[in-house]
Amino acid sequence: MANKLNVTIWNEGRHEKMSKEVGDIYPHGMHTAIAGGLSVDGASIRTATLDEPEHGLTEEVLADTDVLLWWGHMAHDDVNDEIVERVHKRVMQGMGLIVLHSGHFSKIFKKLMGTTCDLKWRADGEKERIWVVNPGHPIAAGIGEYFELPKEEMYGEHFDIPEPDELVLVSWFAGGEVFRSGCCYTRGAGKIFYFRPGHETFPTYYDPNVLKVISNAVKWAAPVEREAPTYGFRKPLETI
Repeated sequence: MANKLNVTIWNEGRHEKMSKEVGDIYPHGMHTAIAGGLSVDGASIRTATLDEPEHGLTEEVLADTDVLLWWGHMAHDDVNDEIVERVHKRVMQGMGLIVLHSGHFSKIFKKLMGTTCDLKWRADGEKERIWVVNPGHPIAAGIGEYFELPKEEMYGEHFDIPEPDELVLVSWFAGGEVFRSGCCYTRGAGKIFYFRPGHETFPTYYDPNVLKVISNAVKWAAPVEREAPTYGFRKPLETI
């Protein structure tokens, strides 16, 4: 990891413009709420949104990004495939990726997972209890046995994702469902964390426990400094 961690928070940036309900909660967008609540020492934080040129994810921005956070919902199909390939390439090279809430249906997450990433849902504003099932994991640092969100959208199993490399968090909802809500993966040299909470009509990204998990995940997903692997023909190290 570089001395200064460069973090880019990407958000569609449309819900808050189209819905008064969302705009009242996140007047400057979820990306700015997350940026204001991150606690990562020495981090340089920028934001980007869908309707910026190249979705705010130019070659230069991504080359200067150590960890990318992704929130999407209503406009997954509007994300240009060229940008998806660009992000995918950077993840394979070692950039960390934190996928938030409905980003499970984003083009980039589905490409990295290789599955539909589908699930059950119900937006009733139920209580969500999020249990730490891997207390020794860095992403769980500073979190108790569980924490609760008074109102959230329900996501339920089966969640059509590959078996996580590590499962850190599991959610229970007042309606009875459970969900794998904190999932870790490695793809290429990049680390990926999927974190479930964050429906746009609830103030989830002001919750200190949610922000603590995201901050921990950013530090966990930061690239490891090492030489890039090489491929192709190789002369023998020993005499044959």
